[in-house]
Parts: sequence; structure tokens; C-alpha cells
Amino acid sequence: MPRKYAVDLSFAFRPTKGGDVTILRNGLAVTVLRGDSAGHFLAQIRDAAFSEQQQLMARVTGKYSRGNERCAASHPRNRGQNDG
Repeated sequence: MPRKYAVDLSFAFRPTKGGDVTILRNGLAVTVLRGDSAGHFLAQIRDAAFSEQQQLMARVTGKYSRGNERCAASHPRNRGQNDG
């Protein structure tokens, strides 16, 4: 059974009259896309489902997590790297 991620990651976006796109998380501005980046973002998000939009906004803002970060610290290849 495929792993299901939370559908609502609390992201939203707001296009402006000037062509910029403000991406919000929990109501706070996280990043602003301008120019070609804003146009490309709007083209991608237009046809995406809600959960896909949430993932796209997370990737664009850099707040993207796959959920396996904590496991990596205990992996054998990563043990002992912080030894003095």
C-alpha cells in the first residue's frame, strides 16, 4: 500500500497585479516569485490537484521534507562522522 502524505501542508498562494506570486504558509509570506519563475509556477499549479499544489509550493519554498531525515542519522554510514 503506498504511503499517504498529509494533503494540507498549510500552503497558499496569492498572485499580484504586477505578476508576482506570494506563497504563504499558515498565513505568513514565505517567498515571492517574480518574472519567469512566477509564470512557470502558475502554469504548473493551474491544472494540479490540491495535494499536488501543496507539494509544489513546499518544493518551491524549500520547505519540502520526505519524512526520512531522522532515520538517516542512525544509518551505519553516517555514524561517527561527528567524531572529533
